[in-house]
Order: sequence, then C-alpha cells, then structure tokens
Amino acid sequence: MGPKTAKVYETIRARLASGEYAPGDKMPSERTLSEALGIGRTALRQVLARLVAEGALEVRGRSSYRVPGAVSVQTPEGLEPWRIHGERDVYDNRWVKLQLWDVEPPGMKRFEHHVVKLNHVAITAVLDDQDRVLMMWRYRFVPQQWGWELPGGIVEEGEDPATTALREVVEETGWRPKAVEHVVTFQPMVGMVDSPHAIFMGHGAEQVGSPTDLEEAGHIEWVPLADIPGLMAQGKLMGCGTLVALLHILASRGRQGATAGR
Repeated sequence: MGPKTAKVYETIRARLASGEYAPGDKMPSERTLSEALGIGRTALRQVLARLVAEGALEVRGRSSYRVPGAVSVQTPEGLEPWRIHGERDVYDNRWVKLQLWDVEPPGMKRFEHHVVKLNHVAITAVLDDQDRVLMMWRYRFVPQQWGWELPGGIVEEGEDPATTALREVVEETGWRPKAVEHVVTFQPMVGMVDSPHAIFMGHGAEQVGSPTDLEEAGHIEWVPLADIPGLMAQGKLMGCGTLVALLHILASRGRQGATAGR
C-alpha cells in the first residue's frame, strides 16, 4: 500500500474500532467512501479487500460490505444464577490462587467447589502483507513438547491489555506492530479456572531488534497461514490463545470465500 492508501486503511479501521460502524451495519457505498476519503475506487477496493481478509468486514453481494458481528439468537430470560455464599483461600502466590467457594445451584444443595485464579493474559496474532503470521517455536516443559505459539504474556496490574499485547510482541520476537486490535476475551476453562485471555490482531510490523525476553524467546518465524490447518492437525499448535486467534483468522477468511462465491 502507498501512503494515501495506508492512511485510508487506518481511517476505516479507526472508525470500526470506535464503533462508528457498529456490528451488523452496512458500510457506505464505494462511491460514498471514495468521495468522503478522497481516494480512487481501485485503491479503495484494495483497502476493503484487506479489511475483508482480516475479518474486519464481510462482503455481501458484488460490492456491498457489512461489519460482522450481528446475531439473531435471543438471550434466554428467567434463569437463575448460582448463589455464592462465601469463599476461602487454600493457597495463594503471585502466579496462582486456589480457593474453595460455597455455592448453591438453583434447586440443589450447597457444596464447596474448587476455583483456580490465574493471571489475565494478552495474546497477539501479527499478520504481514504476505498472508503470514508471526510465531515462535518453543519448548513447554509441562506437556514436554515443542510447538508453535503466538507471542503473549501477563497483563500487569493497572495495565491496558492492548499495551501488554504490543509489549509482549516486541519483547518475545523483536517485531513491533503499528497497532493492535482487540478481537475477543475468553475464559479457557470456565468451569473451574478464572484466567481471562484477551486476543488481539496486529498488522504492519517492523523489526526493531532482537527478542529481549530470553526465557520466552524461541525460534521466530513468519508462518504462512496456508500451513496452519496442517500444523493444527499435527498437534503442533500449543495453547488455547494461539488456537482461538488462528481459528478466528481462518474463519474470517472462510466467510470471505463464502460471500465471494455468492
């Protein structure tokens, strides 16, 4: 992308991030965007195609674009949550807290349930313009295996997870994305473990040095997205955050292909 095209790309992404274009909204026509942003239709289509590839937009029809995320299912009403009568610590340090909670499900007797509290973490999938994702080949001693992971780490107290995401990419890989965008925050083991995982997407990275977090750094490589399904089938992708982020990318591109074929 040239400077003008890159600026228009950043402008549209900023509008999407701010909520100016909300989930489910139809985007303005190509003619309207072209006139409002001062860019030719051909260059604009390059920007829109990139946003579709990243999952930020969906194609509806030949040249109609929509912000993804709208849903039709209704939230169930009238259901009661579990009652929590109390909690007590069994073990606590800076990495892990084990508790016993006194809980009462609707219509059932009270009992004590183990709850594990871990840190809030941020994980980032950084894409380049060659359809490659920035990954690390690392050894994990708990499962005693090697595998590919995305950069990520612990969100410090009072820190914005987006700041964590950017910092961890630089520390672990030596590459710095121009920006990161939040995709989803999820709980990896919701029945017993409290550990929010925030997933981010990054674009336009530049190499600013070597990895500084030597404990975390492994072999750094830009892995083609076309290799991801094969690596997944071989069990070489480690960590739920890595899998969620990469599945999001693949699903977004699957939607792009499905809408393009209509």
